[in-house]
Amino acid sequence: MRRPITAFILAAMLFGIIVPLVIIGSQRLKPKTVQGIRGIRVQMPGGKVQVLELEEYLVGVVSAEMPAEFGAEALKAQAVAARTYAVGRISRQGAQDQAYDVDTTERTQAWISDAAMRKKWGMLRYLTYKYKVTRVVKETKGLVLTYEGAYVQAFFFSSSGRLPTERAEEVWGGSLPYLTNVKPEADEAARFVVHSAFTAKELDNRLGTSMSKKARLTASDITVIEHTTAGRAKTVRVGGKIIPAIQLRYLLGLKSTDFSVQVNNNRVVFTTYGNGHAVGMSQYGANALAKQGKTFSQILIHYYPGSSILNIDKPKD
Repeated sequence: MRRPITAFILAAMLFGIIVPLVIIGSQRLKPKTVQGIRGIRVQMPGGKVQVLELEEYLVGVVSAEMPAEFGAEALKAQAVAARTYAVGRISRQGAQDQAYDVDTTERTQAWISDAAMRKKWGMLRYLTYKYKVTRVVKETKGLVLTYEGAYVQAFFFSSSGRLPTERAEEVWGGSLPYLTNVKPEADEAARFVVHSAFTAKELDNRLGTSMSKKARLTASDITVIEHTTAGRAKTVRVGGKIIPAIQLRYLLGLKSTDFSVQVNNNRVVFTTYGNGHAVGMSQYGANALAKQGKTFSQILIHYYPGSSILNIDKPKD
């Protein structure tokens, strides 16, 4: 019975502890030209490492990470964010003894093959979407985000929901000035509203609590005792146990840490708003800004305030 708890906790710890270390360490990475780089080493799902040309790789990332029907400027913003992350990983080759730079999952960046694109979109939409994504990657070739001479940690997620984006230090503990509170777009509030129900036994199995020993559950058994500046849950009391909200989210598989709690027929129902960790660029927010006529550079500066766009394909004078 303890195995599920251990697995969930390990997943939460990996996300909650390793990510801040990546944030802090990456601040020292200085942008450099990438002309001459043969490619990026990608660990494929089967474990084999394949070297892909950087821009080709980014077509697979954008296709996996953002809906292809989004506006071109939103897709361009996604391409620049993904390229920034990728070249940051490549730049760490000398500092880390790793056999690959990225994998194909959200642990680094999601990526799909050409065959997966065909399956995902169907042949008719594949022809349209593959051309569209390839074009936006090409039109942003070499562009990355920097802040005070270092690569930006260009985190992104699905949607802010009804609240602003989060400050990095309130989610992962590593403070970066460009990962701060940015207000949501109007059409995000109702986009991801999800109800997730759990029995007391299910909560015990996932959280290591003793909720099933209670004769009757009430909403007061799960209380948010600390909120972030943006208004999401930061620390939660479940029964007598204190749990960081980001861990609670992963342990229960919730869409976000913006939630309300109700108890119906002794089942605990979480209603979540938004989708994702809420740090960095909201993808649906980016698309809303694109619809308003914002360019990809305006979208990026909006979500990573104080950052600059640099072309690393052009040698410095």
